[in-house]
Amino acid sequence: MRRRDFIQAALVSASLWPFSVRAQQNTMPVIGFLSSRSPGESAGVVAAFRQGLGEAGFVEGQNALVAFRWAEGHYDRLPALAAELVALRIAVLFTAGGPPSAFAAKAATQTIPIVFSAAIDPDRIGLVASLNRPGGNVTGMSLFPAELAAKSVQLLKRLLPAATVVGYLINPSNPQSAPVYASEASTAAKTLGIAVRVLNASTERDLDEVFASLPNAGVSGLAVPAEPFFDSQRDRIVALAARYAVPAVYGLREYPMAGGLMSYGASLPDCYRRAAIYAGRVLKGEKPANLPVMEPTKYDLVINMKTAKSLGLTIPEQLLAVADDVIE
Repeated sequence: MRRRDFIQAALVSASLWPFSVRAQQNTMPVIGFLSSRSPGESAGVVAAFRQGLGEAGFVEGQNALVAFRWAEGHYDRLPALAAELVALRIAVLFTAGGPPSAFAAKAATQTIPIVFSAAIDPDRIGLVASLNRPGGNVTGMSLFPAELAAKSVQLLKRLLPAATVVGYLINPSNPQSAPVYASEASTAAKTLGIAVRVLNASTERDLDEVFASLPNAGVSGLAVPAEPFFDSQRDRIVALAARYAVPAVYGLREYPMAGGLMSYGASLPDCYRRAAIYAGRVLKGEKPANLPVMEPTKYDLVINMKTAKSLGLTIPEQLLAVADDVIE
């Protein structure tokens, strides 16, 4: 499906929701889908979400309904969108796009079960009481351990051994994750004997300005974590990195697949799939408090050799030897 057709279909679906829900919610459970991201760039993860529901025994339109709400990268819209979904008397609230949507959902209801698809160290940021015993009405998938921030800095140093300063991009509009990422990255950099320059971006204009500043900032490379707004702007970020010839390490494989240099992280679609299975289990009567927060079992290193060549970089043989996917 073309992007334009996908977005139009999503908008039509959203406009019909007040009517379709009233007509069918007496016979089918309604799953609220709250995302801080955008529908146009979320087709892959939405497909994984539907796959997970299917594995749990639920097919949209047959024995379950899904009400989608999208913040389009504007995190301040999430509380109102969460309230809209709660008003629909949904059976479970599935949150996508990291801690911002999960916390908005948690603030909107203390009774409706909430399943998050991706959250950095949810116990550390206060989303759940603990990973093994979440407590309350919230559980889900921990996608981004804070240690990945340190790993990205380590990869930059291995890739650029002469580097003395690297950049780390954070979104200040994500107050739960940003400080954690910055702290872990700075700690790792000190261990390696280099410095980290933390760079802030929460809008498209911010991204443009950050990348334009890099050539004169003494930054040898850039780490871009898996963050919902950044992910929604991954094509723009990859293009900016190419324009300013910035070697960058990303948190999701979708970046090197789109032309970025390198990534290290878990599979985002698989996390959506597994979280959707949890949502299905909740629909069958299980309690979030009794479902331990899941964690990825595998992290992949992906290297785009074509991009490395365009940047004039030689990838160390040690990295190539351990890479899970090398794009020629």
